Amino acid sequence: MTTDRDADRTADRAATRRLTVAQALVEFLSRQYTERDGRRRRLIAACWGIFGHGNVAGIGQALLESGDAMPYHQGRNEQAMVHAAVGYARHLDRLSAHAVTTSIGPGATNLVTGAALATVNRIPVLLLPGDTFAGRPADPVLQQLEHPGAGDVSVNDCLRPVSRYFDRITRPEALIPAALQAVRVLADPVETGAVTLALPQDVQAEAYDWPEEFFAERVWPVRRPAPDPAELAAAVRAVRAARRPLLIAGGGVHHSEAEDALRAFADATGIPVASTQAGKGSLHHAHPADVGGIGHTGTAVADDLARTADLVIGAGTRYSDFTTASNTLFAAPGVRFVNLNAASFDAHKLSGLPLVADARAGLEALTEALAGHRVPDAYEKEYTAGKQAWERLVTRAFTARDAAARPTQAQVLGALDAVVDATDVVVNAAGSLPGDLHKLWRARSRRQYHLEYGYSCMGYEIPAAIGVALAEPGRPVWALVGDGTYLMMPTELVTAVQEGIPVKVVLIQNHGYASIGGLSESVGGERFGTAYRFRAADGTYTGDPLPVDLAANAASLGMHVLRARTAGELREALAEARASTRPTCVYVETETADTVPGAPPAQAWWDVPVAGTATRPAARRAREEYERHAAARRRYL
Repeated sequence: MTTDRDADRTADRAATRRLTVAQALVEFLSRQYTERDGRRRRLIAACWGIFGHGNVAGIGQALLESGDAMPYHQGRNEQAMVHAAVGYARHLDRLSAHAVTTSIGPGATNLVTGAALATVNRIPVLLLPGDTFAGRPADPVLQQLEHPGAGDVSVNDCLRPVSRYFDRITRPEALIPAALQAVRVLADPVETGAVTLALPQDVQAEAYDWPEEFFAERVWPVRRPAPDPAELAAAVRAVRAARRPLLIAGGGVHHSEAEDALRAFADATGIPVASTQAGKGSLHHAHPADVGGIGHTGTAVADDLARTADLVIGAGTRYSDFTTASNTLFAAPGVRFVNLNAASFDAHKLSGLPLVADARAGLEALTEALAGHRVPDAYEKEYTAGKQAWERLVTRAFTARDAAARPTQAQVLGALDAVVDATDVVVNAAGSLPGDLHKLWRARSRRQYHLEYGYSCMGYEIPAAIGVALAEPGRPVWALVGDGTYLMMPTELVTAVQEGIPVKVVLIQNHGYASIGGLSESVGGERFGTAYRFRAADGTYTGDPLPVDLAANAASLGMHVLRARTAGELREALAEARASTRPTCVYVETETADTVPGAPPAQAWWDVPVAGTATRPAARRAREEYERHAAARRRYL
């Protein structure tokens, strides 16, 4: 018996619409949604683009015709556009993302670093680079890479190893399965990352009769898988048997919105919680169980607990080398691991007991199964005392110098700490700031601390701050950048000015690569090649900094710039910037003298191999120190 609904479906299947490939792709993307916990979001909410040959007549024309159905954002650098898209998607817990379109050639290859960052951090972004002609009417065309042994290779193949899904659309009908696979990966919390659809410029503009069903609204459920009962039982037994357990909160806690579940777990069990760079803010800094950052850039209390922990519970963490101190931090002879992670790949790391589940579902199940269990009182008193001692060090670092003096970098963070509240977002990625922030920052809310430290990419901060501001308009967003990072990628300041996005940039001038300079000194490199100094005729560098005025540069790009010479002026400038409704930059030169106290030093090791043979004494001493630390590395089997 044929019903009216069956007839409608038959009619839909028969109906077609004639559109170009680019027009069809844009319309398809505008009708894709994610849904978690009953809340629906647009999967691809907007498209960033820089146009050239390869996308101007295809995707560009399609975006123009789409109007409000697919909002467009103009960027200045292709890598920066990906960073902005990543900042947007991360802030929205990976439930909504942006697309990025570029021309062929250098426009496409400029995507590679941003794509790697997205995939390393498992953040969804859709890349739509133009590609050379599929039909090869002329060969080669402008910007085409000729490969003598493979005629189907283009520069876009550079994106294959840094993409979670890659396809080249050489015929119109191939778009249908490729587009469906692309959005499946983007919406999958385990598989997500950069997704690339390479679009030959002739195919983009080709017209085709598309089935109407291709443009139907699709909802992609974001699952919360519950733990397997046997795995849960094994994890519970391990926790009950432990006397000194420690939980490490990674980025997966934020991605799954598991902060309330984590707080309930800590309240019920008394188990202390340390955090990775991606997981910081999973607990409010004032929570009794929050012991701060873990690993090479961690706090003394968290790292001391890690060295003596008999059980480490990893919740949503990848266990990077900064977290494990290159496998030297977890030093107890019989230490074991329970790994709660949605990805089986991560759940099996360090030979741990896997608990493959969504972070929120897993923490809720653990809390329920552990009802009545709590760590010994003596252990709680121990980490509480350690937390209080560390807080005193933080306060000392924030107030180390007089308000009339040039501030240290730690004082810059202290001044910002005094100005912000729980609504502010702090964005950072590279240099010496991530270490200071991980150790010192007092996170007040789940979204306040936005550190990209999976790829630690210089140039991320300003475009990512724009992405965060687009994700949640009205929220104060701070991009913290050093002079090295600023010189890498200040271009998106123009985008912020053009679009009226009131990001706040804190530009810290210390005249060189401070982080790498310190690392160079620790491994016997004597800070070679890390300072911005005049070079004398004899090849040596003078002590005078280069006459570079980065504040004037920011002003020339349209920013409202506030210069702060002292700690007191800095606090006033930050308060003014926070209240500003236009893009504002606070410029401050920091005190770098070794005699001035700054942030506490690293509390754990990090493996950077030192030359096995050298003529300079500094390198020989560094090698001896390296061998001493390396001897403590472990294989957790």
